Amino acid sequence: MQTSNLIASDLSKFNIGDYNGGTKWKIVLWYPINYFIFNSSIPWPNSFKSCLLRLFGASIGTGLIIKPRVIIKNPQKLAIGDNCWIGEAVWIDNLDEVTLGNNVCISQGAMLLTGNHDYNKLDFPYRLGAITLEDGVWVGAKSVVCPGVTCLSHAILTVNSVATKNLEPRKIYSGNPAVYIRDRKIIN
Repeated sequence: MQTSNLIASDLSKFNIGDYNGGTKWKIVLWYPINYFIFNSSIPWPNSFKSCLLRLFGASIGTGLIIKPRVIIKNPQKLAIGDNCWIGEAVWIDNLDEVTLGNNVCISQGAMLLTGNHDYNKLDFPYRLGAITLEDGVWVGAKSVVCPGVTCLSHAILTVNSVATKNLEPRKIYSGNPAVYIRDRKIIN
């Protein structure tokens, strides 16, 4: 079998592309706070965690519930509305902006990924895309929302699904990649 000499990527030439993590001292200080407070199994008070997020530049509404073992990459790139729930072991890998509307639920083990890599370039730079979860969105357990995706009002991404494209309002999506399953009917 003959192999090609063409190199698809050279990780020794990696660059971060357009990514800007913010002020160096804030980055250095955030890592231990993220590890010992947010990514800890200790159930620190939600008000304490909200205060820390605000201190590091996040916009946080009222009534935020953050369960233990959550990872947040860049708090200054995070905006959360009122009465949101972030489940245990959620990873918000926000190399770009992440915006949650009001009454958003992100279930345990879900991932919001705002970056991946441009595999077409030798230096394998980051490709970034903001994520927006509008009011009433529910991201199911162990699901993934990919870079650049907007989940419109009251959409649902079911357990272990992957949103690679925008989710329409009041619709339920499932699978990898997630596809429309049925409408969400909300009963008062």
